[in-house]
Amino acid sequence: MIETGKLKIIFPESIGVVEVELTGKNPKTAEAIIKATPFESRVHLWGDEIYFSTPVSIGQEVGSDVVEKGDVAYWPPGDALCLFFGPTPASRGGEIRPASPVNVFGKIVGDLTLLKKVKSGEKVRVEWEP
Repeated sequence: MIETGKLKIIFPESIGVVEVELTGKNPKTAEAIIKATPFESRVHLWGDEIYFSTPVSIGQEVGSDVVEKGDVAYWPPGDALCLFFGPTPASRGGEIRPASPVNVFGKIVGDLTLLKKVKSGEKVRVEWEP
């Protein structure tokens, strides 16, 4: 199991690097994402939620977590990585209780408000730094 290091999400057009601290809550998902790095994708926005597809497919057995501000999660139905930095259309006070299963495995380190500058369609690169 991977225990130390930083997951880096790089938004070259808008804000630069977002660092993610692994929580240890869902190590299977974290390890699958890390093993797939580096990879590139395109950003999609939904309210204040940022998501992008990954080359990882874990399946829906990961369960369903409550998602809060600053969380980084994997959404199995869409094989997507999601960054939650504020209320989304389906949230109540910044907490999301998703109808679809998600697997929270990390926390965003730094100023979440910077993520408001991310643009839909922007290229994103995900890297792991042990």
